[in-house]
Amino acid sequence: MELVLFKHNRPGRAVTFEEYRAEGGYAALQRALKELAPADVQQIVIDSGLRGRGGAGFPTGKKWSFVPRDLPGPRWLICNCDEMEPGTYKDRVLLERNAHSLVEGMLLASYALGVRHAFIFIRRGYEAAAENLRAAVRDASAAGLMGENIAGSGFSCGIDIHVSAGRYICGEETALMNALEGRRPNPRAKPPFPAIKGLWGGPTVVNNVETLANIPYIVANGPDWFRGLAKVPEAAGMKLFCISGHVRNPVCVELPLGVTLGEIIDGPCGGMAPGKTFKACIPGGASTPYLTPEHFGLPLDFDAVAKAGSRLGTGGIVVFDEGTCMVGATLNLIRFFARESCGWCTPCREGLPFVREILTRLEAGGGEEEDLDILREHVKYLNYSFCALAPGAMGPVEGLLRLFEDEVREHIRKRRCPYRN
Repeated sequence: MELVLFKHNRPGRAVTFEEYRAEGGYAALQRALKELAPADVQQIVIDSGLRGRGGAGFPTGKKWSFVPRDLPGPRWLICNCDEMEPGTYKDRVLLERNAHSLVEGMLLASYALGVRHAFIFIRRGYEAAAENLRAAVRDASAAGLMGENIAGSGFSCGIDIHVSAGRYICGEETALMNALEGRRPNPRAKPPFPAIKGLWGGPTVVNNVETLANIPYIVANGPDWFRGLAKVPEAAGMKLFCISGHVRNPVCVELPLGVTLGEIIDGPCGGMAPGKTFKACIPGGASTPYLTPEHFGLPLDFDAVAKAGSRLGTGGIVVFDEGTCMVGATLNLIRFFARESCGWCTPCREGLPFVREILTRLEAGGGEEEDLDILREHVKYLNYSFCALAPGAMGPVEGLLRLFEDEVREHIRKRRCPYRN
């Protein structure tokens, strides 16, 4: 199997600038600056079928195409490395091993978009990753691959690294822009969309770490190569999956899109923890509905997982064994989302604590039948919140009610959690 993002990995340390260049690093950037127009780079990304790896899965090249080329003034590129969703840690692993792919990918994206200044917005706790990025920026600048008149091409671009204040809402792209501007990180109303009016009022594109890190390899090898990496024709490329929970070997691995859930659990994870059997998992971070054993043969790509009633999201898989109380697991997730709400809109500010209250009562044995209908109403009406935080938070709740309703009713009937002694 051909690795892409992990091809430069070294045991126990990050790849150096010299090693990365010796293995073809920055060659795609130099070729693009010499041989390709910005529109050519953008078209290559469109043709590759690359979809955002930060959760939404929106086509990357299409997102870039929303930026008008005739608007005056500066435009901006932001890399979102906030990565605060429980169960997701792939970007940290990638940057602790190889920060250069991201730097090169950002320079290529900036060239395609006409950006002269880009930002990496990184989670506060990612100290090793941030230091690797600082070193990569210094090395690229010293080699003439960043800054003014890169490689004599006439194109100039710099990258700044901004450490987040450490809130989950900062991962929402407009809240992230407010944070960069020194404002309270509340989401902004859309329209206008960031591609028209974003950071400091200029056209702005926000992409995820893994998304941007793919760009050098797509430009170097072509869109057909990238599409051919996936195991199913509907998908394109490889994906970083980070697996945690009740498996024998929690791991972050690079696998083709379209690999099945069972192949991941029984392959790199080495199966379930000793003596345990699979009950459920969240497939794409804490904001995705559960999958069950019937989904072991499900290809993990954006469209197939959506048809199964969940989302591929970030590829952060958290596995639960047969001894897990799914009411308790869902409550744990809702506690996180209720705490991380910015409080900007009523559905999120009031709705999530109320859902937390209901699940707490159910888990303690004080629930009533009517609580199921109230939870279903919240799954529906929290979709009307200002940003995607509340709808995402209700993903596990929707999965709980759809897949484990009998377990919820057992809590009500027995007046206690059946998984507690």
